[in-house]
Amino acid sequence: MDAAGIAAVLRWLVPALVVFGVTAVALLAIGWAVRAARRSPRARASAAQARTAAGSALVHLDDEIGELDLEVGLSGALYGGGAPASLRRALMTAQHVRDEEFAQFREIAAEQGLAPRDVQRRARLISTHVAAALGDIVRAGAEHAQWMHANTSAAAQIEAARGRLSQLREQMGEPGALLRELSARFDESEWQDAATAATAAAAHADEAVALLARAADSAQDPSRSALADLTLAERRIRAAQSEAARLEEVHRLVMQAAAAVPDELGAAHAAIRQALELRGQLEPDAAVRLGAAVDDAQRTLTDLERDAARRPTATVDAIARLRDRLDLALGDARTAQQRLRGARTALPGTIAAAMNAVGRAEASIAGAGAQARVRLASARDDLASARSLDDPVQALDAARRALRHAEDAQALAAYDRMTAGG
Repeated sequence: MDAAGIAAVLRWLVPALVVFGVTAVALLAIGWAVRAARRSPRARASAAQARTAAGSALVHLDDEIGELDLEVGLSGALYGGGAPASLRRALMTAQHVRDEEFAQFREIAAEQGLAPRDVQRRARLISTHVAAALGDIVRAGAEHAQWMHANTSAAAQIEAARGRLSQLREQMGEPGALLRELSARFDESEWQDAATAATAAAAHADEAVALLARAADSAQDPSRSALADLTLAERRIRAAQSEAARLEEVHRLVMQAAAAVPDELGAAHAAIRQALELRGQLEPDAAVRLGAAVDDAQRTLTDLERDAARRPTATVDAIARLRDRLDLALGDARTAQQRLRGARTALPGTIAAAMNAVGRAEASIAGAGAQARVRLASARDDLASARSLDDPVQALDAARRALRHAEDAQALAAYDRMTAGG
């Protein structure tokens, strides 16, 4: 090609390159601007607002499920199989929605790699699904109320409630006997929750008696309605049942811990001896770190042994944490077989500690926000996994996660109560 041809090509090519280059730069700038807008403070604020709304909706649904569960239980107790099945279907649907959407909320709450628009989109989906479940509950409640109006009488409901309350009192027996057994053997910190539950159960039962008496008086007067007092009495009966169950659970856990303390102490001493043996096989820096962890474990164990008989659940809980710290310090120093044996000995105490922590979290969750309830749900899931997994190492990891999640749930619930009170 001669010089004239080259010049002609350049006259065409240079402007074209300029146009294409400017266009490419503009497209890149637009793309950058769109991505920046999607991650801008305004986008993050919108995502946070949608996430908060979804969390509030989930809390509302969780509370409504608790109320609906009460209604379903009462329906079965009072009306047998005659009541419409809409309440039970609505409960099952709502529970499924709650569990699914809490899992979704857990993911968007973590914000791991999610763009604000994805958080916002998924949060709105949660709110939509929750709203649909709440609508089902309202419709089922209206259908059930209509059936009750046509097929039941206040007098029959009051009589049935009194029968249930009498049965509950028989099941509760003498709570003082359990408390006397606990107080005779253990420190007050071990049975304080049981004492609180016993007092609350008795108070709820007494209040139910008074409410049912007032409802019976109202049922005799055509100008008055017994429904409000009857409904409140049923709630008090359910609350008394819950507190009575909590009393029995605390008693069971304390007695189990007392029986397990000798084995737990022995296993902890064995774990320390193994760590001392392995320390000589490590590099100097790692050996120093492990030595410090072993010294701390020995001091902790010595302190625990002094009060172990009086504070069994606290002892089992502290040993579980001690074993966790020691495992972290050991790192990869143990063989797979040694890790397996260690997990087998640490698992029972860690599961017991996790069960205690979950129980405390459940007792404190009323009125808590979505984050606390998500942590409690995670704790329950991990505890269930720990109790079902065949691999002791995996089961131990799950039990330790359950313990952490339960403690987080309790702390978040306490914070929610504090901020609500402020």
